[in-house]
Amino acid sequence: MRKVLLLFIAIIFFSSCVPKKELVYFQGEPTTKDSIYKLQNEPYRLQVHDMLYIDIKSSDPQLVALFKNTESQSVQTQITPEILYFKSYSVDRNGNIRIPYIGELNVLGYTEKEVLDKIQKEFENFFKNSDDIFITVKLAGLRFTVLGEVVNPGTVVAFQNQVNIIEALAQAGDIPITGNRKNVTVFRKNLNGTNRLVVDLTRIDSFDAQNFFIQPNDIVYVEPLKQKSWGTGATGAQTLTTIISLLSLVTTTILLIQNIN
Repeated sequence: MRKVLLLFIAIIFFSSCVPKKELVYFQGEPTTKDSIYKLQNEPYRLQVHDMLYIDIKSSDPQLVALFKNTESQSVQTQITPEILYFKSYSVDRNGNIRIPYIGELNVLGYTEKEVLDKIQKEFENFFKNSDDIFITVKLAGLRFTVLGEVVNPGTVVAFQNQVNIIEALAQAGDIPITGNRKNVTVFRKNLNGTNRLVVDLTRIDSFDAQNFFIQPNDIVYVEPLKQKSWGTGATGAQTLTTIISLLSLVTTTILLIQNIN
């Protein structure tokens, strides 16, 4: 009976511990894949509800002021997500943005460079010399959400041109020992629907994954390891403590039943 009990404890102990290979990032040797590099560096194409920041400069500031959002005239100069929201142009359900005096401009499926070219062409009707104006078109922050087994889940707005999945998880406080680094999922909505992309961060070739770079409105989900659902603990010490507590409870219950009888 004692041998069976010890075997049972050993099975629970070793099955509950998280192996080192499931905790170490980027294992293996890197390889070069030109096709993946090209895919990762394809320019982002705008979707519904994206926010565009459009800045216009010219030697005639009074004329330029006519084309700016009215909200942007009353807000402070300090850049925050809230202020950037009011200074930006939202892509509506029809894929349009609305610019004063120009009207609706369809940008759905266009890159930032293509939108810039469209605006530049529209301004040729208002400026005698198109070289006199300087236009900047950028996404108004890169917004993404990190959920699941991370330290600080939530939505993040990053003010940079590109964010990879490692930076996204770092913004969420990294994956704790109970998180599954082998099955990090990115849910990405595009013009063709919603894609589910999975990356194994314990492998070095995760740098070549299609979802290594985050896109606006991505949802990154980290599932918990099975050890967490068992509730036995993530480390050997935690598992041993849980087993001892469980055995103490069982022993106490058996003694109480014997005393009652």
